[in-house]
Amino acid sequence: MNRLTYLLSFVAPGVLVYGCFVLAPILLSFGYSLTNASLVNPRTSFVGLANYADLLTDPAFLTSLKVTTILTLIVVIVPNVAGVGVAVLLDRRGWLYNALRSVFFVPVVLSSVVVSVVWMAMLQDDGLINRLFGIRVGWLSDPDLALYSIGMIISWQMLGFCSVVYLAGLQGVPRSLIEAASIDGATAWTRFRKVTWPLLAPALTTNTVMLLITGFKAYDHIQVLTAGGPGLGTTATLAFDVIQIGFTANRTGESSAMAILMLVIVAVVSGVVLRLLNRREVNL
Repeated sequence: MNRLTYLLSFVAPGVLVYGCFVLAPILLSFGYSLTNASLVNPRTSFVGLANYADLLTDPAFLTSLKVTTILTLIVVIVPNVAGVGVAVLLDRRGWLYNALRSVFFVPVVLSSVVVSVVWMAMLQDDGLINRLFGIRVGWLSDPDLALYSIGMIISWQMLGFCSVVYLAGLQGVPRSLIEAASIDGATAWTRFRKVTWPLLAPALTTNTVMLLITGFKAYDHIQVLTAGGPGLGTTATLAFDVIQIGFTANRTGESSAMAILMLVIVAVVSGVVLRLLNRREVNL
């Protein structure tokens, strides 16, 4: 097979799909972001970077950026920490542990809407959680708690993914190193901290980047659980505002600018985190 045939047969289809479904929408959104396009107004004029300038001085946008940052921090930290613990507990042989691995992974494959509906029923003021503990807490109706409740729900759904990735990393740790550390008198915690955890660096990199993206693009859970409330924008993330501004307020140009800004933020943050974590892998 010559080089041209190889490119046409294997490379061209992938490039075509990527161009149509990734590059083209991004370029189209960037084009709209430079206009005052609206779904209800066919008259479109070029406004340059005005949409970006307005967003960067808009308190609502800065609030949604703050909300997105808080939510992303929760979604990155909680599943990573809990995932390591669950992976360590499940790193054993036997049918029971195999079954538990499947149980922990089930939420990952469930629809975000299904997960949100179930948790919304349990977190109502008269829901299962409050009745079970004999309390009355507005998990989703209290502006001070709603965002953290959503963060914990997304973290719960992503826990299985993190656990599986860490479990794969644990099973790749050479037993000879663990045994050597044990013979040298290292405690279980010391063996984990000095031997196991450094070798889980690739798993940490994978989980952190995936969770970063999950946190920044959170929309389904927020739409179902709080619709951006309670109150004014207390749980409205960037992704939520992009949809609301673009399809509810019909301000296509402004929502496209917000989407482009979100893309840039996610790309920069993910790139920095990936570089830092990859450097940690190299320095092991």
